[in-house]
Amino acid sequence: MQWPLRHITLAGLSWAAEDASQPVSPPVIMLHGWLDNSFTFSQIAPELAKVSSLYAVDMAGHGHSGHRPPGQSYQLMDYVADIAELIETHFCGPEQGIKVDIVGHSLGGIVGSLYAAAFPERVRKLVMIDSLGALSRPVDETIPQLRKSITKRIAGSGRPVVYPDITAAAKVREGGLSPLSHEAALTLIPRNLQPEGDGYGWRTDARLRHPSPLMMTEDQVVASLKAVQTPTLFVSAKKGLLANRKGLDDRLNAISNVQKLEVPGGHHCHLDGDVRPVADVVRNFLKKE
Repeated sequence: MQWPLRHITLAGLSWAAEDASQPVSPPVIMLHGWLDNSFTFSQIAPELAKVSSLYAVDMAGHGHSGHRPPGQSYQLMDYVADIAELIETHFCGPEQGIKVDIVGHSLGGIVGSLYAAAFPERVRKLVMIDSLGALSRPVDETIPQLRKSITKRIAGSGRPVVYPDITAAAKVREGGLSPLSHEAALTLIPRNLQPEGDGYGWRTDARLRHPSPLMMTEDQVVASLKAVQTPTLFVSAKKGLLANRKGLDDRLNAISNVQKLEVPGGHHCHLDGDVRPVADVVRNFLKKE
């Protein structure tokens, strides 16, 4: 499905609520991680659809969504603005009191938390899967970060890679910062690919890999989490990217109404391996009044 916005069209997937006879719950907006797409939620969606209708969004530059125009890049706050416009235009409208639930993984959890902080009247519940606030940089790295970003923007993204088949592309995605099993990679990446000559190339915008010109400081991240007033669930993966990250207690303690639950698995605990623990804790959190 597609959601036209003023300057871009976002695409995504939806799952209807399993039991239409039950009282209507807020729609669940699902936001994926960096370089992923809405298929990342395909394994837990059947369980969560027992609670409400689900709408998994391909964020700008990902999946089947539009790309930013030439000369623009992918700024964190622009993702938040996209989601704000999406919710206001296609889910809530101008009416007061209408809310959504947000389930975000990694980057999607960051975007969801910033939106919940800025628009608390629109979010009933927030779930962050292996995600707890934005990446931060010390203030003395501001100019080096700016230089790195502009240098990459001038240099460009390089020549696109073409793979002979989807399996070959999946093998590339299996490695990296957050490794995936072959099965999980095959589930996720077809939505990020498009036919290219005799093979397949990435549909995702190559500029997604460009460094951000400006990142939040740790004080700004903690302040943004303090502004989250909605009931929040932090799903911590035992072998995730945050498992050994120092300083997370300050972030967690900044959220006034938060529950932390640990689940087995890695960064993609909701997609790879046994996803039942994630599906169960998220479903129960969303169901609870």
